[in-house]
Amino acid sequence: MVALAGISMLAAVPAMAQGIGHSLFMRGSIVDTGSNGTVVCIGKADGAEVGQKLEVYRVVTHPGPSKGVAPTYHRQLVGHVTIDHIFDDHFAHVSVADGTPARHDIVELRKN
Repeated sequence: MVALAGISMLAAVPAMAQGIGHSLFMRGSIVDTGSNGTVVCIGKADGAEVGQKLEVYRVVTHPGPSKGVAPTYHRQLVGHVTIDHIFDDHFAHVSVADGTPARHDIVELRKN
């Protein structure tokens, strides 16, 4: 009985990981900048709408001193993108309005 419960839990891991991955790790990032355009991990579930303009930030690292202090980080504005098409709850295609957005940069809707 315990073995059957363990196998059932392992079978459910990919489904759970997809939701966790989107919610905690990928949400708000540029996931592709290939030949089909730029795709961001923001979709209907995040309240995305066609025409929204998003700010794009890159995380910049400042190394700490050699005495073991952790590095510090800040976000640097590198451009803007506009949502062209929403694929589903999690992904949208965007066009670059200005700047130099790259894969793994962070996209964010500026709320006034």
